[in-house]
Amino acid sequence: MKNKDAIFQIRNLRMWFPIKKGMLKKTVGNVKAVDDVSLDVYRGETLGIVGESGCGKSTFGKTIMMLNKPTDGQVLFNYGGEFKDITKFTPQELFQFRKKVQMVFQDPYSALNPLKKIYTAFEEPLKVHGVSSREEREKIMQDVLKMVNIQPDYLLRYPHEFSGGQRQRLCIARALEVRPEVLICDEPVSALDVSIQAQVLNLMKKIQKDLNLTYLFIAHDLSVVQYMSNRIVVMYLGKIVEIADSRSLYDTPLHPYAQALLSAIPVPKIHQEKKRIVLQGEVPSPINKPSGCAFHPRCPHCMDICKKVDPALVHYKDSSHMAACHLYGKQEA
Repeated sequence: MKNKDAIFQIRNLRMWFPIKKGMLKKTVGNVKAVDDVSLDVYRGETLGIVGESGCGKSTFGKTIMMLNKPTDGQVLFNYGGEFKDITKFTPQELFQFRKKVQMVFQDPYSALNPLKKIYTAFEEPLKVHGVSSREEREKIMQDVLKMVNIQPDYLLRYPHEFSGGQRQRLCIARALEVRPEVLICDEPVSALDVSIQAQVLNLMKKIQKDLNLTYLFIAHDLSVVQYMSNRIVVMYLGKIVEIADSRSLYDTPLHPYAQALLSAIPVPKIHQEKKRIVLQGEVPSPINKPSGCAFHPRCPHCMDICKKVDPALVHYKDSSHMAACHLYGKQEA
């Protein structure tokens, strides 16, 4: 990114869900969904977040949106050059923060009330955020529908009358009503057909350019993430194991986990051979993580130090490419 104006500064973020047992509901452990994550998100970029199911990527998105109250750490948001920790916000401050950061969820049908018309679903957020004039509300609704190529008269229909792609475009339009600065997109196209995915992704790129939006794009489809993202974060068991710009990550993945993920991307040519890296074993439980590097039970390059010391996220050859792996950083046991 040429513009290094950070809009989010996330520091040592943890989201642990307590496990309670017994009559007194005593805490006997924690599900460490997000465990000590630190990174910056730059204004105007698309930051992709990838990893296997259960790696913590969706929980990370919900936590920086403050849908989950973090266990520890800071989430600093840029208010005109002044960074404020939103984890310490009052309910009223959080209400105002919601106008700046919106979320697009994976299932567009569950995000819309099936018993109410689209008009009601679009009008209610505007009423809540203080747009008192009906004429002004309808103008905003028509403007955002135009952005996603949907006719204004569709507002009088119910959610079941739309296709999956249309419903997802409606959810994107509704998120844009309050003119946010950031969209957190949690698997926004995974429920759609491939041809419809392309339409929605191209539409999102156009909207981002027109409105200077920042995207956090959470997905498991690595081809989609590559197409959309400027930078990509790879997560494993609640931690970041690699960060790089899109081209660097796909050309030269460093972490063995990232290498295995990228080897699973299907190639379009049937007769073209591609070496597949198949990881052995199961993903460890986030309740009882392995000592040292959490990936070491499945890693083909595991060394003694990997079992004892959790590797730090370090720069590779003085570049912006970072990896948390003992193959690239000298850390002593």
